[in-house]
Amino acid sequence: MTDNIKVLISEEQVNERIIELAEQISKDYEGKSVHLVCILKGSVFFCCDLAKRISLPVTMDFMSVSSYGDEKVSSGRVKIVKDLDESIQDKEVIIIEDIIDSGRTLAYLNELLASRSPASLTICTLLDKPERRVTDVDVKYVGFEIPDEFVVGYGLDYQQKYRNLPFVGVV
Repeated sequence: MTDNIKVLISEEQVNERIIELAEQISKDYEGKSVHLVCILKGSVFFCCDLAKRISLPVTMDFMSVSSYGDEKVSSGRVKIVKDLDESIQDKEVIIIEDIIDSGRTLAYLNELLASRSPASLTICTLLDKPERRVTDVDVKYVGFEIPDEFVVGYGLDYQQKYRNLPFVGVV
């Protein structure tokens, strides 16, 4: 199954970095609770592992957006497939994303969610590809900056395959 995939970030590296991110979030929001907005499907592994390690009260909701379809390159059009179930008004909201590539999806989501009056709104991503950015987004928490390669594993897929790999790999 993984013959054509080269490990870019090991399972151990992913776990260590998630612990560090959780500690930073716990420190930054000390005395408060945080509301994680998990962007499905790719972020679910990251979001759950992060939530387990945050030492504050955590609530979660889920959104599903699409800009890729079955392609390896973003179409640039963002479609809301599943919206939030609850209001985020007056909540300390952290958008949890698996990867930021062009920035279009996150810029769109950030604007959409900001219009819903959260107390604060920040972005946390496991992976960031800054050299692919075409739209500026302010990302407060970044797990790893990676080169411009197509990656799978730890929630990221290619045509719905490879999400369950415990590491991040290059196809």
